[in-house]
Amino acid sequence: MNPSTSRRPKPLDIRAIIGAMLTILGIILTAMGLLADPALGKTGGINANLIAGLVLLVGGVLFVLRSRMSPLKVRTPSGD
Repeated sequence: MNPSTSRRPKPLDIRAIIGAMLTILGIILTAMGLLADPALGKTGGINANLIAGLVLLVGGVLFVLRSRMSPLKVRTPSGD
């Protein structure tokens, strides 16, 4: 059987999973930063939820893009 036509499953790329989790958390924190009470007195005058949410959102999107741009390569055994 030709290794290029075998029906082997693709490996699970952990970068996509981490990126998805970070993106979801970033969306939640960004929404909380925009919609909820910012509690500026407790955080020194900055909206910590908004900033952390945006950082997580950017990081998660970068992880997902990186996993899409350079997918894992699976070594197939040669059929000698």
